[in-house]
Amino acid sequence: MHTTPDPAQFRQLMGRFATGITVVTCADKAGELHGMTANSMTSVSLEPPLLLICVDHKAGMRTHLLDTGSFTVNILDQQQEALSRRFAGKHENRYEGIGYTTGTLGHPVLDGSLAYAECTVESVVDAGDHTIVIGRVVAGAAHDGRPLLYFRGGYATLA
Repeated sequence: MHTTPDPAQFRQLMGRFATGITVVTCADKAGELHGMTANSMTSVSLEPPLLLICVDHKAGMRTHLLDTGSFTVNILDQQQEALSRRFAGKHENRYEGIGYTTGTLGHPVLDGSLAYAECTVESVVDAGDHTIVIGRVVAGAAHDGRPLLYFRGGYATLA
């Protein structure tokens, strides 16, 4: 007989799937910068180029993404664990002292990222306690390096 896993069991189950780490960034209509660490990101389609991110309903970033209608996904390099932690936790000014440029959509592109994708919001789907935001990639670039990974509740890198 199968039973539905409780949240702790489900977290352990999904923790066995290694994921890359991203920082999703945006500037709101007043120009204030926002960002969050996310490991729920994946490509959806090549034509048109689409990706998706998942955002907790309680996250302030959800409102900013939906109001702005666009965002940037920064795929982190293995040297950027501190940056991931900064954007995952409570931090008064997440952008203070870090390098970034402003992308074509007006959102931060973090220096040293392995890659970035600038996206416009294509569609939004509520699913459980998260919102799935599908973005159309309108600009981006990839660089050489190794990804920062998340596995079994902790950071990891490729050997």
